[in-house]
Amino acid sequence: MKIMSALAPDAHLSMGLTHHEYDLILKLMGRAPTLTELGMFAVMWSEHCGYKYSRPVLAYFKRYKAALEGEGFENAGIVDIGDGIGITMKVESHNHPSAVEPYQGAATGVGGIIRDIFTMGARPIASLNSLRFGPIEPGKVPEDVRLRNQYLFKRVVAGIGGYGNCVGVPTVAGEVAFHPRYSGNPLVNAMCVGRVQLDEIATAEAQGVGNPVIYLGSSTGRDGIHGATFASDSLGEDNEDKRPNVQIGDPFAEKLLIEATLEALKTGAIVAIQDMGAAGLTCSTIEMSSKGKVGMDVDLDLVPAREPEMTAHDLMLSESQERMLAVAHRGREHEVIEVFEKWGVNAVVIGEVTPHRVVRVTRKGQIEAELDPLWLTDHCPTYESAIEEPAYHRDAHQFDPVKLPDVDLGAALRKLMGSPNIASKRWVFQQYDQEVQTQTALGPGAADAAVLDLRGTPKAISVKIDGNGRWVYLDPYVGGQLAVVEAARNVACTGARPVAVTDGLNFGNPQLPHVYWQFDRAVKGIAEAAETLGTPVISGNVSFYNESDLGEVYPTPLIGMLGVMENADDRIGMALDGEGDLGLLEVPLPGIRQQGLGASEFLAVVHGIEDGLPVAPNVEGERRLAECLVKLAQSKLLHAAHDLSEGGLGVAAAEMAVVGTSGVKISVSGESFVYADSESAAVFGEIPGRVLIAYTPGLVAQIEAIAAKFEVKFNRLGEYHPAISQVQIGSISENLTQLRLEFEGSIPKNMGEEAFDPS
Repeated sequence: MKIMSALAPDAHLSMGLTHHEYDLILKLMGRAPTLTELGMFAVMWSEHCGYKYSRPVLAYFKRYKAALEGEGFENAGIVDIGDGIGITMKVESHNHPSAVEPYQGAATGVGGIIRDIFTMGARPIASLNSLRFGPIEPGKVPEDVRLRNQYLFKRVVAGIGGYGNCVGVPTVAGEVAFHPRYSGNPLVNAMCVGRVQLDEIATAEAQGVGNPVIYLGSSTGRDGIHGATFASDSLGEDNEDKRPNVQIGDPFAEKLLIEATLEALKTGAIVAIQDMGAAGLTCSTIEMSSKGKVGMDVDLDLVPAREPEMTAHDLMLSESQERMLAVAHRGREHEVIEVFEKWGVNAVVIGEVTPHRVVRVTRKGQIEAELDPLWLTDHCPTYESAIEEPAYHRDAHQFDPVKLPDVDLGAALRKLMGSPNIASKRWVFQQYDQEVQTQTALGPGAADAAVLDLRGTPKAISVKIDGNGRWVYLDPYVGGQLAVVEAARNVACTGARPVAVTDGLNFGNPQLPHVYWQFDRAVKGIAEAAETLGTPVISGNVSFYNESDLGEVYPTPLIGMLGVMENADDRIGMALDGEGDLGLLEVPLPGIRQQGLGASEFLAVVHGIEDGLPVAPNVEGERRLAECLVKLAQSKLLHAAHDLSEGGLGVAAAEMAVVGTSGVKISVSGESFVYADSESAAVFGEIPGRVLIAYTPGLVAQIEAIAAKFEVKFNRLGEYHPAISQVQIGSISENLTQLRLEFEGSIPKNMGEEAFDPS
């Protein structure tokens, strides 16, 4: 056998490699690469797989830095929550595929992140998602753009539901936001959470010379070839030409793959296992060999193929879904194969582990690739762009809310409650199965985060994914901090202690100085906030080049937060039912810039202005606030809790009322509002570190004592009662039924569908 090489001039450019990178390949190899080898370099050195621009900045994360300098990464991070239970979680983006083919792009995003979880030996127990689209309201963008946004929104949600509902993993939480900057380039981030016994964790590190390499799962087709490269480039007018880069998912095949994989792992016959995700067979063979510092011989003639005459390049780069690669103990491969055959899933030995650190790939008797795996994993070049603080950020310091004209605050509340960013997402989550596996204790819309009651233990977990692109755009460092503390506050409002973070970092072109500044500052803010909160970033994903001919997206880092509660019965929702008092827990802040109206939803929706700066959080105070909320929940002192975020106190109080059965009366004249020069700032200012709580009046002394212990301020604001038919906040008095109609009806109306009937 001999290596065959005949490449067209500049073939590397069509694969996304630069001249400099091609020269580096020639230097590493000492010869010209074959077409297959060049394709393997291209996908592994893409931003999606190689993190060329993000790796230097991600070193802000301590665990990431340690992994870079140590043993590398597994598929997802794991948190020990006690009782021998590990929780694993990760988030991945599928933005570009969803822009081109929204149903399959979203569906395969769900499938891919689920595989990352069960390849760790963990059973997937919950899915979440975070979505961004251009406006769906008439008049916000040109009508053809709006209709495209509607289509993308509808098909992405259908894809998530279509895959998740069939695969048997509940979709328990998520978020959706809309802004013109996402027109043309939606963001589709999928998160999955799994449970594993800590003594049964699987690894992706190939070991054992002579051990067989086994292909598992669906047959390989030509779909998704160069998908990783596609994800590392900007969208343009040729989007339709890129449809072959989008994978096709089969959730029923994935369900079988989950069960077969988890059963096969219990045999003890598997040494290592990895998902064939981005870069397909290339990724799994190269990364598993690199982790184990071993080689692999792979015969592509043995790979199950859907289509005739597939080349080595096709087979190595296809991103066909529902596929895995495993290394078994020699002599025990039949145990693995028998399990998969029982489930009706392909299991074929296609090679073996070799002692020399070389991945050798053959097809029809010819060597098509012969590479040191470390060339593709450890020698990927990294780049640092110039950093430039943009003028818009400097200008945002000058925003003065005093100059805002007076508005009807009741009308403002109605408008905010009907804004698609704030309005109920029932239209979305009613398309998802939230109850399969029967562990969902608090689902979408019921609380600030989802709560899962784990079987076999009194413990529960709380999970949330959250982010605000406007905050990050106007002040990336503070916006990054706010993303972390808000996600932590969300799980703490359910009674859970925040313990760990997974992130999805969505940005524009990193080669642009202002984008690299956004990325650097946001990641630094996330890293420092996570460190102070004691919630390490254990896994994550970077997605660059999120731009189209309509422009770049808002910088949108998304934080997936895991919380743990020792007793599932301590969980707290957000609905106001019955009667009681309302109070405000708040973290002292050294200053509140621009009265909390800078970068706010009130400013954008009511005044049509996007300017100013978000209020910087007291991160150490947020840690104490979370501890305070957990203690209050354990002490059974709260009926409901909801954090103040977009729309401030006004929206928080109205949301608690409309998802419950009681109206509210709240005063904004106390010491909690001394920063506000106007009632609009008091009602709609977005101040971090604040939580609205509902409680029985006779318990106030106990609440005050616990708050004082954690150095958290507590003030009574008002009351709630079924006999109150309004939301009364300061001078505002709006009918509860009308607010509920605005809140529940907005998205169905803007999607041209029948509105929700609150009766």
